[in-house]
Amino acid sequence: MQPPNTALDPLLPEERRKAILEHLSTEGRVYASDLCRLLRVSEDTVRRDLRELDEAGLLRRVHGGALPRTHVQLSHQARAELQQPAKQALAHVAAGLVQSGQVIFIDGGTTTLEVARSLPKDLRATVITVSPPVALALAEHPGIEVRLVGGRLHPEALTVVGAETVEALRQIHADLCLLGICSLHIEGGVTATLAEEAATKRVMVHQAAETVAVLTADKLDTLSPFAVAPANRLATLVTEASAPEATLSPFRKLNLRILTA
Repeated sequence: MQPPNTALDPLLPEERRKAILEHLSTEGRVYASDLCRLLRVSEDTVRRDLRELDEAGLLRRVHGGALPRTHVQLSHQARAELQQPAKQALAHVAAGLVQSGQVIFIDGGTTTLEVARSLPKDLRATVITVSPPVALALAEHPGIEVRLVGGRLHPEALTVVGAETVEALRQIHADLCLLGICSLHIEGGVTATLAEEAATKRVMVHQAAETVAVLTADKLDTLSPFAVAPANRLATLVTEASAPEATLSPFRKLNLRILTA
């Protein structure tokens, strides 16, 4: 974004906020100090703009600036119909990380559901899941023992949630967690759209020796309201080959293994 010549032609508030969103789209985050310089306005003006854009659902304010918001939460069925070829390709890669004899958490979500469907037929393992669709997908797998954790069914996410779910997960030590991702940002880490889902994701990450994040490229550089885990808590990131290297590079610096499909 080129600095506007505000001395001669000051931007209207609507123009200024459009410029902020364009900068956010290009850079992946905005810093308030940079916006003051680029727009040649005061810190109070920038803070007011960021607050109003946050309230409008167009970005999420964080200390010192703002990050992109994630997409609006859709129903499980609606999400299942989106980007199916990409999700199936990611699932094939992620399924290849699973080893016989392991205890595996498989999170809820339409991408992790595809991972469950892609597990090899000769795999012998124990799968613990909070997702009834995942449990059903594995019900006839000859070598997998499936354990569906109890709790209250969340109708949007189609996962079980609540104190009972969290306590049950705390009693399990898993070798691997295949984590469904709402949003992933290098600074914000893994975040989730729903508070109760975030709670179950947090405990699965904590109780697993290794966590694999499986996500389409549009989930990168976005932020949802509820924190799950810092990015450096992940061991492996499985995403699309179309993901920009500029987006992946900060994750490589965390020594994450990055696999693409």
